[in-house]
Amino acid sequence: MELNRRGLLAATPLLMTVAEAQAQGITPRRGGTLTTMLTPEPPVLQIGVNNQGPTIVIGSKMFEGLLTFSPTLEPIPVLAKSWTISPDGKEYVFRLQENVKFHDGRPMTADDVIFSVMKFHTELAPRARAIFALIDTAEAPDPHTVKFTLKQAFEPFLLMFDVSACGIVPKHLFDGLDYRTAPVVQRPVGTGPFRFAEWQRGNFVRLERFSDYWRPNQPYLDAIIYRIVPDSQSRRLAIETGQAQLTQANDIEPFDVPALRARPNLEVAVNGWEYFSPVSWIELNHRVAPLNDVRVRQALSMAVDRNFIAQRLWFGVGKPATNPVASTTKFHDRNVRIAGFDVRAANALLDAAGFRANAQGVRFTLKHLVLPYGEIWSRLAEYLRQAFRQVGVTLELESTDAGNWARRIGAWEYETSVNFVYQFGDPTLGVERTYVTSNIQRVTFTNTGGYSNPRVDELFARARSVPAAADRQAAFTDVQKILCEEVPQIWLMEMAFPTIHDRRLRNVVTTGLGVHTGFGDVFLAS
Repeated sequence: MELNRRGLLAATPLLMTVAEAQAQGITPRRGGTLTTMLTPEPPVLQIGVNNQGPTIVIGSKMFEGLLTFSPTLEPIPVLAKSWTISPDGKEYVFRLQENVKFHDGRPMTADDVIFSVMKFHTELAPRARAIFALIDTAEAPDPHTVKFTLKQAFEPFLLMFDVSACGIVPKHLFDGLDYRTAPVVQRPVGTGPFRFAEWQRGNFVRLERFSDYWRPNQPYLDAIIYRIVPDSQSRRLAIETGQAQLTQANDIEPFDVPALRARPNLEVAVNGWEYFSPVSWIELNHRVAPLNDVRVRQALSMAVDRNFIAQRLWFGVGKPATNPVASTTKFHDRNVRIAGFDVRAANALLDAAGFRANAQGVRFTLKHLVLPYGEIWSRLAEYLRQAFRQVGVTLELESTDAGNWARRIGAWEYETSVNFVYQFGDPTLGVERTYVTSNIQRVTFTNTGGYSNPRVDELFARARSVPAAADRQAAFTDVQKILCEEVPQIWLMEMAFPTIHDRRLRNVVTTGLGVHTGFGDVFLAS
């Protein structure tokens, strides 16, 4: 067995935040209630049963994973205090923290970890199911040790143990029940620094300090209140006036960020998304002509000014995408880039492809299903309509609600739309699913576009199976080259979302998961 010390060393940044505060004469203060917001209101708060963004934001205060990750994706201990990896990359042994209790007072043991991995998340989450299927055996040599033996080496295995992918749940409250309808789903029980207290639907969720939390002296806060505020301008007013001390994710529209940056009592952070690394793109249905023509896709991509989108629509919150793998995701190759903004070249390419403009200057018409997640996406759709008009393509905008948008994308009932997905630190975990033939499904967030290239399938399979990072890099570089040439989707931005908070609130963003952590070390300075 070979000790992996990265996790132990990577713990330093979390510890240093408190030390740095003390060095500045700021002693972490116990007490106080943090008021923040949750947008939109999720159907349930149980991580695993629901893995949408709002559930993860609030659930990560109640649940914990074995690990979390630094901004450079180095593992940091949480419920696992250390781990070892065998030289052949097949055996992972986690030593668990001791004296960890669930919110109902029962101790957390290795049995809970094995249940969470092998049963709970494997049944509920397609992403977890695909990866945890690689586990040959899961054993508990003692109550504080878990050993996973894989069928084959899988280099990104550790990335599956953050709270958003595999929060540890209490076996005694789920085993033998329907995981989606078990009574505990309505009043979640985890090991995190905060426990569920109250949920008035449509109004607020209140979490309270867990007095038996395993980290000494944490959490500092007495409570966290998540208010449900549907209107974006009301959310902005709440953070401006001090009614709330924190906004996160898509609480604030990007065009409101500059004004909030100027307020001396507020701090705006756009880091803390390195693990998720969402990339947005124009979703293309390859079953719809002429989107099945690579020259058309290349031309439409060149018609888009990504710098305009990043600076004029998102006001610098995020940056232009350069290829399908985000620059903050492992194995991104900065030397592989999509063709840049060039309207003249785009028009020439469409001419050469035989799509001549009619007397009105129109080559063809496409329908565009507007992403219904706030005003910014409507503004983006309007920009895309103007951009495509410059190359003789008419974009007809269609509006719908979030539920119907997801249904139509999953049912392939669209021509174009906009989408974004998380990459989870490694292309095998978050990029592959969009482009491999085997994942063409009538399910949202799969390869709904219908793109298929046997060579791409082969390269993703190789990157999944080889243990050496250098071999994986070679495969992923070749994938990025092919995708940038064939443009199965039109990548727009490496997205980030602003975390805006009162300057008195400390330690808000300290890892690559940003606000999706426990907040045990967050405090309100006096």
